[in-house]
Amino acid sequence: MSSEYRGTIHILTFVLGVVLILAMALGIVWFVRRELTNASASGEAVDLTSLEKTLLGLYLSFHQQEIETPVSSDATPVEFTIQPGESVTSIAERLESKGLIKDAQLFRLALRYWGVDAQIEAGDYRLRPNMTMAEMAAELQHGRLRSKVVTIKEGLRAEEVAHLLASEGLVSQEEFITLVRQGQFDYDFLARPADAPDGLEGFLFPDTYEFPANASARDIIETMLRNFDRRFTLQMRQQALDRNMSIYQVITLASIVEREAVLDEERPIIASIYFNRLKAGMYLQADPTVQYAKGFDEKTGRWWAPMLQEEANTIESPYNTFLHPGLPPGPICSPGLAAIQAVLQPADTDYLFFFSKGDGSHAFASTYEEHLENWRKYQQ
Repeated sequence: MSSEYRGTIHILTFVLGVVLILAMALGIVWFVRRELTNASASGEAVDLTSLEKTLLGLYLSFHQQEIETPVSSDATPVEFTIQPGESVTSIAERLESKGLIKDAQLFRLALRYWGVDAQIEAGDYRLRPNMTMAEMAAELQHGRLRSKVVTIKEGLRAEEVAHLLASEGLVSQEEFITLVRQGQFDYDFLARPADAPDGLEGFLFPDTYEFPANASARDIIETMLRNFDRRFTLQMRQQALDRNMSIYQVITLASIVEREAVLDEERPIIASIYFNRLKAGMYLQADPTVQYAKGFDEKTGRWWAPMLQEEANTIESPYNTFLHPGLPPGPICSPGLAAIQAVLQPADTDYLFFFSKGDGSHAFASTYEEHLENWRKYQQ
């Protein structure tokens, strides 16, 4: 074979190699552009064919150093939130804008190649600039939705619960109260007399809750009602039946005990006094029922402003147990477990009266004369 012929073969081989390389490069460019266009249009992941995966793998191999090298050595955590339904394209662009990755398009294509683009989860993350793209991709598959820990104390009325939740940025105060007053919730313990007021007063169980930051007012109420359903056990329901009381009556009386008692050990005693008064046909004469009827006191800026003596006879309301016999129409606050158990298991006493000593404790009396003596002794 002549040298001229061999030279021609070499040239043709070289040209063919260049053409193949160019064709492969053009194929990679075409594929990458198509992927970027598809992502921008739909934001959805599409399964890769073997050829597409090969082309994408070749493209990423050219950028291996960028993929494996963090933006910086800075280990300072950066708060990053992925919203539900947010596209991978949007996530990658925001990561780049926050200085957590160098190239949003490269990161998105790497996610495609690794097969995790559809596994990115909404939630809150603490990412670092010294993380590689692979480390960041692994972290973004384990999202945790932001939450708020809120403690609902015993003895709050519904408006106070609404204000607390609104102050934590969880709900609209007005929306929450509207649902509490008018919303329909399907729980058997909410059964009440036909003439009882509508609403959930008394059943927003006091406890410490962790609510998702995006929880709706209905979600929060459902959580509190489910908690009540769980905490008011079958044994407690049987105890209510044994006392010939509905759950609604138990919670109504427990709400008064909750507002009256300060010391845990006095709750069963105070509960026994109310049972004794009801049995004797006496009025309950519970100050908190008048406080509830008064509502928000503009002068003091309080919901539970102390009852003035004359208000016992001047506050006209079915909740005023100085003017109306028996239990009030419904609960006046959400009682805690201790107050509920005090009603279900009251102390065995013959007391009919109690008087505050001014330090949180009370003096108890079986007769009105004893009560007057306590009044003279402890009156402030």
